[in-house]
Amino acid sequence: MKKQKLTNDVLVDIYRRTQKIYQTDVKFRSMISSGDLAIVYYSARGQEVVSAATMAALEKSDYLVTIYRGIHDQIAKGVPLKPLMAEYTGKVTGTCRGKGGPMHITHPESGVMVTTGIVGSGIPIASGLGLASQLSGDGRVTVTCFGDGATNIGAFHEGVNMASLWNLPVIFLCQNNLYGEHTKFEYTSNTETVAERGAAYGIRSVRVNGNDPVEMYQAAKEAADHARAGNGPTLIEAMTFRFNGHVFGDPGGYIPKEEMAAAKKADPVPLLRQHLLDSGIEEAILNEIDTEIESEVEEAAKFALESGDPDMRENQIDVYDYEVSA
Repeated sequence: MKKQKLTNDVLVDIYRRTQKIYQTDVKFRSMISSGDLAIVYYSARGQEVVSAATMAALEKSDYLVTIYRGIHDQIAKGVPLKPLMAEYTGKVTGTCRGKGGPMHITHPESGVMVTTGIVGSGIPIASGLGLASQLSGDGRVTVTCFGDGATNIGAFHEGVNMASLWNLPVIFLCQNNLYGEHTKFEYTSNTETVAERGAAYGIRSVRVNGNDPVEMYQAAKEAADHARAGNGPTLIEAMTFRFNGHVFGDPGGYIPKEEMAAAKKADPVPLLRQHLLDSGIEEAILNEIDTEIESEVEEAAKFALESGDPDMRENQIDVYDYEVSA
């Protein structure tokens, strides 16, 4: 794949999404560390650019299916911060009225159809959404995000095979951060890459540096155009790294110190900022974006913490009920 130059408008869009992810993640970790919040939290620190660049390449109407480490995907796809943070804190003002929590964020208005708490389970769901779009002719593309660990789950092979067989408009985005929970990828796979597994199902497959905004945007845009043109699915393996343990509070001792140090030296957030400066974008513009997002995050956090808890009546709302005739 020959890299192409992105316009400054696209770069600023990616930067804005990246900063919103980064600052929201910092805020959540700060609230948990200070004791203001007690939730299970899966930080996506280090993987911001993968989601920001991907969602910038999609249409607002496109669908997203993600996993419990999905806050970066949800923010990048456009879920408003106030109801998003309220759902993470279990409040009635949240996207699911506090009944979903961090692992089950849903916001159809932004295209976030499902967030799953089960590794790999979103992949066949994405193929189902792709089939629905194919049958209705709505022109939507579905992107499903998952980690490298999910590629050893049966649902991965079932979902990819189905999408290939039926030529569905789906992007399978593996955010390969090299660790499936606590286990290094090379200890769980006899293939060197995830991308090469796509060959078994006859689908277009690419491997990119997910922390490079140009490579990631271009790969996602080409995959979306490919799918929208009726040419079927793409498997993208986006190489990245997570800077925290599997779940917040996990010290990550299984990650060699030198490997973590090298990853943090190549932190995609400051590198993205420098890329924009090198592209001629004024620093004052970036500073203004930073300040604007900082204010938005603080306001959303205050809204979430001050919102009320759901009451018992919520147990009888949004529940599907049916009767079986004798």
